[in-house]
Amino acid sequence: MKISHKTLEFQTKGEFDFIDFTSEVEKFVAETQIKNGLVNIQTLHTTASLFLNENEPMLLDDFKNHLTRIFPKDLSYNHNDFTRRTVHMHEDECKNAHSHCQSLHLPSNLVLNIIDGKMQLGHWQRIFLVELDKIKLRKVQIQVMGE
Repeated sequence: MKISHKTLEFQTKGEFDFIDFTSEVEKFVAETQIKNGLVNIQTLHTTASLFLNENEPMLLDDFKNHLTRIFPKDLSYNHNDFTRRTVHMHEDECKNAHSHCQSLHLPSNLVLNIIDGKMQLGHWQRIFLVELDKIKLRKVQIQVMGE
């Protein structure tokens, strides 16, 4: 079995920046020359997530509206109470509990089949990174395994 990996970096534009990086993953899968196997895609962050869906602007707006209805910024979150919180505090800490809660509803990794050298996606499926917090540099790891 052959294993190849790569780390992609994305500079996000802020909250609810939906980045379609399907072509980058397809290119890497092709470069590995693995004919049959799996590709695992993983975000290295707790306030950015991955998902598979259609790249249609109004649908992406619906996703944003859904997540903000469930976890609005203005709720009272323990994580945002800096007078009590003592764990994982740093000088540029921000009140982002809503972003962490939103990420619970989206995967941090995706696993897709590779058959005959092609990543298997449905007709409208695209691979997205979604920023749930502020402007940040994000890393996504890709690992391709197979023969």
